[in-house]
Amino acid sequence: MKTLEQLQRDMDTTASLQEIVRTMKVLAAVSIRQYERAQESLLHYNRTVELGLQVVLKQQAAITMAKVRKKVQPVVGAIIFGSDHGLCGRYNESIAEFAMLELEKINPNQDSRRILVVGARIEAFLHEMDQAVEECFFVPGTVDNITGTVQNILQKIDLWQLEGIEQVMLFHHVRQQRSSYPPQARQLLPVDLSSFNHKRVKRWPSHSLPQFTLPVEELLSALIQELLFIRLFSACTESLAGEHASRLMSMQVAEKNIQQRLESLTATYRQQRQNQITEELLDVVSGFEALHGKQRN
Repeated sequence: MKTLEQLQRDMDTTASLQEIVRTMKVLAAVSIRQYERAQESLLHYNRTVELGLQVVLKQQAAITMAKVRKKVQPVVGAIIFGSDHGLCGRYNESIAEFAMLELEKINPNQDSRRILVVGARIEAFLHEMDQAVEECFFVPGTVDNITGTVQNILQKIDLWQLEGIEQVMLFHHVRQQRSSYPPQARQLLPVDLSSFNHKRVKRWPSHSLPQFTLPVEELLSALIQELLFIRLFSACTESLAGEHASRLMSMQVAEKNIQQRLESLTATYRQQRQNQITEELLDVVSGFEALHGKQRN
């Protein structure tokens, strides 16, 4: 049985751990809101790019069909977003398992996959699953650092396209509810330009009709590049928000367990302290009775 001093040290350590967990909860909650705001602000930029595509495709319908009819190469590229840090439950395991299952459906041959990951921990899980990783990028720590990571990924995609890889899949957690971020698969390339066809029937949002002077191919290529940037940026922000949401839930469970542990230690300490006081009182009473008995004799 532990002494009172040992129990007190355990209680102090548990209380300190509780404060750390509470701090991590606050940081996770603040981070979630930071990335959610970035995601919301991206919607306006995305709308602008979509309007630009609407203008170009309205006048060049043949380009749309040409892009859609391109055959997909047998080699598939994949970009998987995970985390660099732990304490976020099965966040990395779930996206790794999900991505491997989806890639198995597309092409069961592992040698025909080119994989980029964002996050050292997701890379470790993929290695455990005997899946080679071509390159690993660090997870951006703030919203300001996301742009650099996305640009590095786009440069890698450009190299893939030069090598003839035209199908690129994107795997990341996506927000469905306030605290729900399930894994999602999305085709990044080739871009299905036919998905913008239905926008042609909509009226232009202003009285000024759009015009452009750049060559159509050049403008279309630039808009597609911006669209890829938006989708990668969005995937990164949603992944980061999901990571912190998962960490927040883990910290909530940890806080509950720590509270239960602290209550158990406190109860044990009080019981043992009461027993010690009782023993000391019994010793005093026994000594008093012994002295009183000697005096009577």
